[in-house]
Amino acid sequence: MKFTRYFLYTRQRPDRSAIRLDWIEQAVSDAVETRVQQDGRIRKWVYVEEMNRYLRVILLEDGETVHNVFFDRNYRGPGHEDQVL
Repeated sequence: MKFTRYFLYTRQRPDRSAIRLDWIEQAVSDAVETRVQQDGRIRKWVYVEEMNRYLRVILLEDGETVHNVFFDRNYRGPGHEDQVL
């Protein structure tokens, strides 16, 4: 996996340091939902059972460089169009 400097910087935060690389890899390869933002970046979500939460992974336009990763408080699962983004 490739990472932006922004990702490497924010990964040092206490709320982000516990996010495992295998969870990120799972989101990239087998997301429950994928959306393309207006700026071309790609949002992918995966459900992490150990945390009982959805993880959002933001990729750059190339589809392989990880830019941001966090547990998404607003995401309720695939098919919920009325969620706040």
